[in-house]
Amino acid sequence: MDSYTSDSSDSDTNSNKVIDLAYLLLEPDTVDHNLEAYMNESKRFFEVERIILHHNRLSTLPNNLVKFSNTKILDISNNGLTSLPNIFEYCPLTTLVAKNNLLKNYSLPKSFTKCTTLKELNLSGNQLNQFPEQILDFLNLKYLYVGGNAMKQISKNIWKLKNLQVLSFGGNELTEVPATLGQLQHLQALVLCDNQLESLPANIANLYKLKSLLLHKNRLRTLPPEIIALKNLTELSLRDNPLVVRFVSEMSYNPTSLLELSARTIKLHNIQLEPGDIPLTLLNYMNSAHRCVNPHCKGVYFDNRVEHIKFVDFCGKYRIPLLQYLCSSKCAIKRDENFDRPARSYMMKKVLLG
Repeated sequence: MDSYTSDSSDSDTNSNKVIDLAYLLLEPDTVDHNLEAYMNESKRFFEVERIILHHNRLSTLPNNLVKFSNTKILDISNNGLTSLPNIFEYCPLTTLVAKNNLLKNYSLPKSFTKCTTLKELNLSGNQLNQFPEQILDFLNLKYLYVGGNAMKQISKNIWKLKNLQVLSFGGNELTEVPATLGQLQHLQALVLCDNQLESLPANIANLYKLKSLLLHKNRLRTLPPEIIALKNLTELSLRDNPLVVRFVSEMSYNPTSLLELSARTIKLHNIQLEPGDIPLTLLNYMNSAHRCVNPHCKGVYFDNRVEHIKFVDFCGKYRIPLLQYLCSSKCAIKRDENFDRPARSYMMKKVLLG
């Protein structure tokens, strides 16, 4: 009995457009047999648009694959592939997912047939040590995932992929980012986490549509001041960078002790204490009170405080992380014009620091 997901009846259009052989641990010859059986049983095999082959044992692609000339989505991930043929010569793919295989740079053809239909390419989790220049010919590419490889550089010709909306380079060995990346005007998400970056080019601020910038687990000590121009940025991940480690070591809020609660009450009600009213150690403790940084909160704290990170403008240009000490977690929520500037369209809504 064949393993493909299909209805032999031509009446079910949707089922006839998908062949699903995922999670079967099939060898190439077995997959070939299944595809051949499908072609023999279905008069409309040429209408198949999706072929799902992930989680099998395909060191090479099955020969019969090229006969499905209308395939738009091909998923060959998690197979152990050691080579990727020029599949674009036969299929007008819009999506190719080949992640988590054993592909090296020499595993790819020196050039691919130009495919104007390709919108998504996923080569993450392979063994590429250089950026594959061949993929720069896919001019209509919108989503490019090449994370989890061993690349040390991003091609300076990355600007050719002008339609990119998502670019993922996380988990490589990048030490720098080319300035030409700033020419990707349609980019909305840029993933550069888990690399060895020490700086970013100033013209990253030209990515006006950028919404998400993931930079965690790098070696960044500063950010270009021009980054403040990214008015659509809503997510910035900076954890595990020297830039953040200087400001945040541990954020925790433990229950307040009875001693501090009592001392806060005395301070809030302006109860006057004189030497002799309470032991000297307690009097010194009362004198060590700190005022909450929120001017609209008259609260105080002693040992227990809330540590709160915000990004503030400096001289109207620089955005720097600032660690605030607040008397209560509510003070981090109740913001007003004098305390934490009203939210503006360009202010980041989510900053991941820890």
